[in-house]
Amino acid sequence: MKSKKRKAEKRPAKPAKAEARKAAKPTKGAPRPIELYYWPTPNGWKVSMMLEECKLPYILKPVNIGKGEQFEPGFLKIAPNNRMPVIVDPDGPGGKPISVFESGAILQYLGRKTGKFYPTDERKRVEVDEWLFWQMAGLGPMTGQASHFRNYAKKEENAYALERYTNEVHRLLGVMNKRLATRQYLAGAYSIADMACWGWVKAINGMMEGFLDEFPNVKAWLERIGARPATEKGFKLGRELREQAANDPKAEEERRKILFGQRART
Repeated sequence: MKSKKRKAEKRPAKPAKAEARKAAKPTKGAPRPIELYYWPTPNGWKVSMMLEECKLPYILKPVNIGKGEQFEPGFLKIAPNNRMPVIVDPDGPGGKPISVFESGAILQYLGRKTGKFYPTDERKRVEVDEWLFWQMAGLGPMTGQASHFRNYAKKEENAYALERYTNEVHRLLGVMNKRLATRQYLAGAYSIADMACWGWVKAINGMMEGFLDEFPNVKAWLERIGARPATEKGFKLGRELREQAANDPKAEEERRKILFGQRART
């Protein structure tokens, strides 16, 4: 009886449900799953949406940025800027593994790999790239700053910064609204440029109630893309992980210390 009890005690615990999204076991000749290092944020959603749209098999590798997992040595080997998302494709160029960091670079890579949502025609590709980099250089950073000063900084001490970044987000939405007045998507057909922008506009809509009412074309675009099955799946990925962290006051305090005030690590 004692030996049986010892054996039962040594059985490994079942892995936590949220730790990884396991892809089905690949059949011979099928693509091996891409590893997605991810946390549910606007930058993370870009890549989860693209993977779902392309129906590529992938394994979720959560990177809890609130706990500082982005600074772990193993992660820094594939993400020198200590930011997620990152992908590792075991079937990279020449059949060899490749890691790709920076969300825009990942979208371009997956677009070239699959031939989807990233046109091969040079003129059309330039158009997609223009709006992709418009998001990377403008919409994302400015929305991030507006969110920081609205949600984390002391408003009475940062009124100028809050107004500055809120106004810039307003200006950028105006640019987008004019663009969408004559088309359903930013660069003609639905593309990685739309995927890059969607999460940030979704964040704006949640952060500033009624803010999109001035931009009906953007609002319609947001709803149009949100109705796509791949968007729904990509947006939901890992949501429970973030909700768990948000419901822990001590974790929130620690998260602020980790995320804000970072300096170079030499």
